[in-house]
Amino acid sequence: MKTIYLVSLLLTLATLGQAQDNPDATSTIRQELESAARVATVMVDGDVCQKIVTPLAKEYMFKVDPHDEWLAGDNYDVDDVSFNITKKTLIRLSHLTSFPSDVNLWLPIDGHPGKIEMVIRNKNEMSQFWRWGDLYQDMTPQMETVLKTGQRVTVLGRPGWISVLAPVYNSLGDIVGLIEAVSREKMDAHENVK
Repeated sequence: MKTIYLVSLLLTLATLGQAQDNPDATSTIRQELESAARVATVMVDGDVCQKIVTPLAKEYMFKVDPHDEWLAGDNYDVDDVSFNITKKTLIRLSHLTSFPSDVNLWLPIDGHPGKIEMVIRNKNEMSQFWRWGDLYQDMTPQMETVLKTGQRVTVLGRPGWISVLAPVYNSLGDIVGLIEAVSREKMDAHENVK
């Protein structure tokens, strides 16, 4: 009886492994991420997103103190209500896919053209772009495209990764940020969790 159970378990796992290497599976992942990103553009409130990073955090973001190398990080702060509302929305959006995925929020930094920050990471901490520990970074060309044109962009830059970038609008119709709906063709659930 145990032998039959083990054989059936191994066959099931082998079938799942083959499905992840299948180009059709990649196509399905891409389609579901594109759908989640399209919905995110409608559901994520840009007015609320603009309130997340506090004036204090913005003030210290680029300050350098030779006596305190952690000045920016120690003074990073968010508006709890705006953060929590948006984080819950992003988590719900990640459940639109039939596989583990994240929907992250990126915002450009006022007064610093070409710079962007990941304001909210989701539970799996997946991102094709974010470097662990960085408060901000340079925008990628794909991010600039989304922020300038409002078009969704699918990025397959890192092997095995699929990200769909989509705009976030405020109530005036201005693009104020972008979301990254992201997953991997092969998942290690603990690889990105720090």
